[in-house]
Amino acid sequence: MSEKGAKFIFVTGGVLSSLGKGLASASIGALLESRGLTVTLQKLDPYINVDPGTMNPFQHGEVFVTDDGAETDLDLGHYERFTHARLGHDNNFTTGKIYDQVITKERRGDYLGGTVQVIPHITDEIKNSIRLVSKDVDIVIVEIGGTIGDIESLPFLEAIRQFRADAGKENVLYIHLTLVPYIGTAGELKTKPTQHSVKELRSIGIQPDILLCRTDRYLSKEIKSKIALFCNVSTDAVITAKDVECIYEVPLVFHSEGLDNKIVELLNIWTRTPRLEEWEQLCRQLTHPEFRVNIAVVGKYVDLTESYKSLNEALTHGGMLNKCRVDFTFLDSETITPDNCADKLAHVDGILVPGGFGSRGIEGKISAAGYARERKIPYFGICLGMQVAVVAFARHVAGLENAHSSEIDPGTPDPVIYLLTEWFDDQTQTIQTRTEASDKGGTMRLGAYPCTLAENSLAFTAYGRKEISERHRHRYEFNNQYRAKLEEAGLKVSGTSPEGDLVEIVEIEDHPWFLGCQFHPEFKSRPMEPHPLFRDFIKAALIHSGYRKFEPMPM
Repeated sequence: MSEKGAKFIFVTGGVLSSLGKGLASASIGALLESRGLTVTLQKLDPYINVDPGTMNPFQHGEVFVTDDGAETDLDLGHYERFTHARLGHDNNFTTGKIYDQVITKERRGDYLGGTVQVIPHITDEIKNSIRLVSKDVDIVIVEIGGTIGDIESLPFLEAIRQFRADAGKENVLYIHLTLVPYIGTAGELKTKPTQHSVKELRSIGIQPDILLCRTDRYLSKEIKSKIALFCNVSTDAVITAKDVECIYEVPLVFHSEGLDNKIVELLNIWTRTPRLEEWEQLCRQLTHPEFRVNIAVVGKYVDLTESYKSLNEALTHGGMLNKCRVDFTFLDSETITPDNCADKLAHVDGILVPGGFGSRGIEGKISAAGYARERKIPYFGICLGMQVAVVAFARHVAGLENAHSSEIDPGTPDPVIYLLTEWFDDQTQTIQTRTEASDKGGTMRLGAYPCTLAENSLAFTAYGRKEISERHRHRYEFNNQYRAKLEEAGLKVSGTSPEGDLVEIVEIEDHPWFLGCQFHPEFKSRPMEPHPLFRDFIKAALIHSGYRKFEPMPM
């Protein structure tokens, strides 16, 4: 065993991006957990941003938030959904974060006047960051972002090359995900991309122990033998990473290919027989639904579904417990107006407005919330989705015609949503302050905060308890100066901070299911444990649909 008792698996990717390193890493974690091992996962990203918090979702997908308030790569969402690991700040490091730490040490004199270099200072910092998450677990799975050959990834690759010498060969495993494309005109699978990718990896001193070969069909013994010969691995270490109908099949495919057996053999670990019954049942539920519902997701990042990855998965989880398939209608909020709402939304069974920032498409979101309220369509507003629901209610029910969020319209006479400049932070136990001039990064209410629910509410019915904790990522809040007026008009505040000063959940009475929450419940939904709010939202949509039966597409 290594110095701290953990063994390490490093996952790299080659040929091209978006092959699924995150899902592969998460699936490896799920398989090892099924054998009784404890795991944690870490993502090392090569971009220079300190964290993804200020990055455009079009470029990098959603920002995942952990309980401790870390803004991280979306792959940490996969890790948490596939395993029991609960992650935090130390589970995602970027080049920017590593360099920031090294420069801080240099400025305060930690290096005693020495010349600071990539080797050993940057690589040592990377290795130290990996060791941070190795306490109290059997296996640490570390995913290296980017693609082999990218200049940005080189310090991370050099660090993990050194890591085997530090921790011992028996404690470190290298797994490389690559591509084996099928060329239709030739009628055959091509192994050259994999060969070249492994050659590139070996040129920097890393010999992969296991190859995950992404492809659309199972690899034959002959193809596996060819890859093994040219890439210097054993044939049983060439694993088919086959395309699947749903992502939760990936652990089962890997297991059928012998991946977990090979991992425990190479790491010399004794484990129990894997228990995958839950995963098998999960896949049966997903692939054989009884009903179906159509949910409209009204946002401004709809052209890239990775922007709402956790949201999409949480909706799917909610469908599972209701024995239904969730079909998505992604609608660009910029295209929605009060006049065309009926045409665009008439066919859906539920409307969800997700979180977001900025003014673009805001009136479309307000229109969608108002349409759901007026037509009694189940509505779920998350973060900004709650805020636009409050604005729509204030304008059209409470008589505040010019109500708005001060984020969008700083001059609004009725800022029902506003920037809270001072509040008590439950995480740090300190008074926090912020202004319009504050830096965008790190000035939000981030991470897990407690919430107290009102009985006789949709929220209390969903959770089944009064005290909950949910993850936040926002700057603007419900303005309590308008609370009495809005409640008098029929808006129900069903969730607040324990002190009662921060509004966390609003509902509308005399409606089948209308709920907005200031937090992001999608970050805590798991396939084995669907989030209660998503479960009940889908149930309401299913009732609205009249329990529409699922009819498989004809072959």
